[in-house]
Amino acid sequence: MTMDMTPRWELPLLFAGQAQKEMFHNEALTRIDMLLHGQVQSADLGEPPATPSAGECWIVGADASGEWVGREGMVACWTEGGWRFASAMAGLALWVVDRGHAMHHDGAVWRSGACRPDGLYVNDARVVGERMGAIGNPSGGLVIDGQARGAIDAILNILRTHGLIAA
Repeated sequence: MTMDMTPRWELPLLFAGQAQKEMFHNEALTRIDMLLHGQVQSADLGEPPATPSAGECWIVGADASGEWVGREGMVACWTEGGWRFASAMAGLALWVVDRGHAMHHDGAVWRSGACRPDGLYVNDARVVGERMGAIGNPSGGLVIDGQARGAIDAILNILRTHGLIAA
């Protein structure tokens, strides 16, 4: 069985005696350019933009229309030769400009990255937000509970050590 493209990213292969090898080579370079250290403008559009610039890419959103019909979830890149599409594979990560964070494909769907401008997320729930101001250690008071103060000091120390609150 002869393969005419690579199994993962469908890059066209060259063969001895093949006519117009430059076309196949250029197509492979175009696909590499759209996926290597990739950046997309958005992951929310279902309709192709009216005036894309060469090299700009998008993750095709739901309810795709126009030239994107049936391409939901694929990476669409505008080139001098028109739209090029690549199917997403598990592990593909792309920076999404309008979201300000990366998204990755898990093999089934695109997911937002854990590190976002407003915090750290696990399963799309923010678990760590922006660093808050300093909290003073307990002091004073009429009744001193050494164990409670020790526990509070230990909690504050851990939060400061991990950078979650200022020192």
